[in-house]
Amino acid sequence: MSSSLFSLSDGKLNINGIPLLSEVPSNVSFSSFSSIYQSTNAPSHLLHQVQSQSHQGGFLGFSQPEPSNRLISSLGKFHKRDFASIFRFKTWWSTMWVGSSGSDLQMETQWVLLDVPELSSYVLILPLIEGSFRSALHPGSDGHVLICAESGATTVLASSFSAIAYVHISDNPYTLMKQAYTVARVHLNTFRLLEEKSVPSLVDKFGWCTWDAFYLSVNPVGVFQGLKDFSEGGISPRFLIIDDGWQSISFDGQPPLEDAKNLVLGGTQMTARLYRFEECDKFRKYKGGTLLSPGAPPFDPKKPKLVISKGIEIEQAEKALAKAIQSGVTDLKSFESKLEILRRELNEMFGGGGDDDSSSKSSCGFEDEGMKAFIKDLRTKFQGLDDVYAWHALCGAWGGVRPGATHLNSKVIPVKLSPGLAGTMDDLAVVKIIEGGIGLVHPDQATDLFDAMHGYLSNSGITGVKVDVIHTLEYVCEEYGGRVELAKKYYEGLTESLIKNFSGNGLISSMQQCNDFFYLGTWQISMGRVGDDFWFQDPNGDPMGVYWLQGVHMVHCAYNSLWIGQMIWPDWDMFQSDHLCAKFHAGSRAISGGPVYVSDSVGGHDFDLIKKLVFPDGTIPKCQRFALPSRDCLFKNPLFDGKTILKIWNFNKFGGVIGAFNCQGAGWDPEERRIRGYSHCYKSISGTVHLGDIEAEIGEDETHAVYLNQAEELLLMTTSSEAIKMTLQPSSFEIFSFVPVKKINEDIKFAPIGLVNMFNSGGTVIEFESKLNDVLVEVKGEGKFLAYSSEKPKKVLVNGVVEGFQWLSDGKLTVCVSWIEEKCGFSQLCFSF
Repeated sequence: MSSSLFSLSDGKLNINGIPLLSEVPSNVSFSSFSSIYQSTNAPSHLLHQVQSQSHQGGFLGFSQPEPSNRLISSLGKFHKRDFASIFRFKTWWSTMWVGSSGSDLQMETQWVLLDVPELSSYVLILPLIEGSFRSALHPGSDGHVLICAESGATTVLASSFSAIAYVHISDNPYTLMKQAYTVARVHLNTFRLLEEKSVPSLVDKFGWCTWDAFYLSVNPVGVFQGLKDFSEGGISPRFLIIDDGWQSISFDGQPPLEDAKNLVLGGTQMTARLYRFEECDKFRKYKGGTLLSPGAPPFDPKKPKLVISKGIEIEQAEKALAKAIQSGVTDLKSFESKLEILRRELNEMFGGGGDDDSSSKSSCGFEDEGMKAFIKDLRTKFQGLDDVYAWHALCGAWGGVRPGATHLNSKVIPVKLSPGLAGTMDDLAVVKIIEGGIGLVHPDQATDLFDAMHGYLSNSGITGVKVDVIHTLEYVCEEYGGRVELAKKYYEGLTESLIKNFSGNGLISSMQQCNDFFYLGTWQISMGRVGDDFWFQDPNGDPMGVYWLQGVHMVHCAYNSLWIGQMIWPDWDMFQSDHLCAKFHAGSRAISGGPVYVSDSVGGHDFDLIKKLVFPDGTIPKCQRFALPSRDCLFKNPLFDGKTILKIWNFNKFGGVIGAFNCQGAGWDPEERRIRGYSHCYKSISGTVHLGDIEAEIGEDETHAVYLNQAEELLLMTTSSEAIKMTLQPSSFEIFSFVPVKKINEDIKFAPIGLVNMFNSGGTVIEFESKLNDVLVEVKGEGKFLAYSSEKPKKVLVNGVVEGFQWLSDGKLTVCVSWIEEKCGFSQLCFSF
């Protein structure tokens, strides 16, 4: 085994003699993998990989004289060295940040990637967990990098660590991330890599989420009508997510066993607690067959929008009242009067009473009532619906489980934020959770909690869950051994329930972008969100937020995938197909490699746009892996440097794809501690794309056909070709498909581009081979098939039938393909030369 490329001496952490960090304190230690390694439950091939690459990395530790529950030490300093990093800007969401000094880091940094051009390499500094402590990087003065290790409990103390961070070097940044997280997996034994797990089947399908369509006013009639709307538009969602609003929740001080009434927006219910594991009355009162009968209840598509609009008015009035109180206003009558009127108007919209006009009471013990009957009716009507997921917060509801309301031992725990979160963005959710505390089920009963929720849902026909508000445990860990020990209990319970109730992988994780979760919670979980929420407008009132927030979302997703994708499959979240920037979102989802799902209001669809992403059967032309930012973007700021285009790369079966997006116009402000608009950057940006941006082994003379989806251009390129120049308007994009040109014989060269009416045309090509003078291509979908062909074919067969085609002297060969239901949309094309 080779000696480590790293060495620590004379206050310097060197790599092959190149100083990475200087002024390293004497209390910091460096240890090789072999000196730290004890045992692992990882598969043997992973252990062998780690051992063979152990010279490329090592562990950092530090000690302090006095034990504490929160220890901070410098790891050394660096200046004038480009870095890319991920930091928490909210409790649960992380995003990218770049700089050139240790002092440029942000609080709660999850990892930092350093550019080392002297060695044509990159180095990753990865904070870990050790014992009951979790760590993150913080900025220090004069270029110093600080590491903060904290237990989260005043009684859980330590004074030294031997492996609280890991450093690793590689000449490939993507290989580097994979290798470093493989070491962490082998070393910690608390999580598994993505490659060790199976992902939910919905990853390559189209779906609909109820959130932006209804928010908390979701109900059976609306959900049914929403699916019917898609079906009538020629698109069949293969999965449905019933988001927040279906649970039985109540507020402290109100009747404990009655649903909270007339909830609409997200902030309202964040102090409410779960009082039973079954559905709320809106769903509980549903009678089997109701929506299948000729006399089904009518649905007014205008009502949800009116209700949501009124909810927004109420939220704004509540903010105005809070601001008045904070400003010292003593006469609050006008504010309170306005709120009272708005709430009364909302109440009248709901019929003057609860969410459901029905006064019938029913027990949910029968097959023909409640959620079970509703899901059964959905599957009867919409037979292509493979999966139905239901939302819930990790602790049950936003405010946890109501004490005394269930068989579980729950206690309201006051919320305590760690000092590191002082550097994060003000967040309504955190404010509300602090206000109400969390009804925490005792960690010894975590398995019972999840089984109670999931067992009932599974028995009702629900096939998975979207688990949200995941990273709250650090708020309430004081009494339970700290954040690491409490998290272990909850994630063990979640893992057991997932295996028992949802086939081991029926879960989308959300609001979870902190290293505690990934190191402790992903033993079984294999899919999760990589971005903040899709915000259709700026919640802080910036009128440009409707545009610039969309680019922010894409940058969150692309850069978070670098690390999150090592452990779970990245999910780029839903969007709305009729949004002003819907096409911009759609282009990114097309090549993200994850599922495509929308949160459209009923009747609010752009079916022409959706059909550029989705096949008629509800499947999608998905890339083979998850998208990542291109190498030339890693140390740039594609949000507000005024010059960088975000480029993301991915692979299809027969070629690569680059998506170029102008995301400029907004981003993190360290002074204001929030994401805000940088309006001077919201402008057209020029850049280039080259075959070399695809992270693949490409022969020097190998020719690729390049298709520009938006410009509808077909070009040829080799590694020695000049880069393709482009200029993108704000909130616009281009997708470049790169397909190797295959030599069929001495005269004929051919490259299948795919169906160009789809954003990811390359994803429609299923098979490609040649036999003598015939080229055989199998595609899925319908529309215009494009190929590069150096010569004109003598004839073209589509499913054995001669079809007309067009061939141009520049090599563009096109033929129309129809969707044949009996063949599940697959077509065989034969080009004879």
